[in-house]
Amino acid sequence: MNGSANSPRRIGFVEVGPRDGLQNEPRLVSTADKVELIRRAIDAGARRIEVASFVNPRRVPQMADAEQVVALLGQPQGVTRIGLVLNERGAQRALLAGVDQLGAVAVASDPFGIRNQGQDCEQSAQVAERIVALAKAAGRTAQVTIAVAFGCPFGGEVDPSHVVRMAARLAQSGAVEIALADTIGVAVPAQVTALVSAVKAAVGALPVRVHFHDTRNTGIANVWAAVEAGASVVDASIGGLGGCPFAPGAAGNVASEDVAYLLSRSGVETGLDLDKLIAAAHWLSGVMDKPMPSMLSRAGGFPKPESE
Repeated sequence: MNGSANSPRRIGFVEVGPRDGLQNEPRLVSTADKVELIRRAIDAGARRIEVASFVNPRRVPQMADAEQVVALLGQPQGVTRIGLVLNERGAQRALLAGVDQLGAVAVASDPFGIRNQGQDCEQSAQVAERIVALAKAAGRTAQVTIAVAFGCPFGGEVDPSHVVRMAARLAQSGAVEIALADTIGVAVPAQVTALVSAVKAAVGALPVRVHFHDTRNTGIANVWAAVEAGASVVDASIGGLGGCPFAPGAAGNVASEDVAYLLSRSGVETGLDLDKLIAAAHWLSGVMDKPMPSMLSRAGGFPKPESE
């Protein structure tokens, strides 16, 4: 199968399982298993990985060992280790730990931002800009994610023009990428097509990344809509684990193996090894002692090897 004339031949990929995949899980995962998950993602072809979030451990206990994860992992060659940060204190922690890239977050909804980060939209954008500046001063890079870009659990609909204005502003900060996050999984493909297209036009040559949750079973369709609209990087989580501790009902991320299958069968390269992603999801299922929500970890790829 071939992608449409508008779709790129290759899509960048960010594995978010070690951070977003685990952060909402009540079962604490050992530092060694987190590092093993990262190493399995690398072995499967992931070259950009959210290794941890540097946030208040009282609010997100799963991420209390962020520094230890980075130290135990070391510096795998050719891999960008991303640390998610919500404020300057977290940014300093992440830089001291040695991550390669900071992931800042601005929010598109005042009610969500105030409950999540204690900041409204304007304040979160200002903090994101300062985080980018800190990264640049330290000789690192930073990118910015606009959270609840497609809808808010507390405020409802989010005005797309507001998101576009935020993206245009943040693109001037020196960030290497702007991401749109469907934090609670409410987006549908038509909405994704419209917003990604508008943001892409607003930020010029800067890459647009997308982050989808599959809360309402539209995640994988949204990935394809975003790719068709010009998004150049996709987030996903091995096994489809994930959720936001601050967004009620936000189920898992789109699964890395499901995204890899979709794009590969559509003629779009990702550099990912589907069989290794499926094997990693099976391993993670054992660690978490529960089945993974991803479809490919259950169904397997296609066509099947003749021996099966």
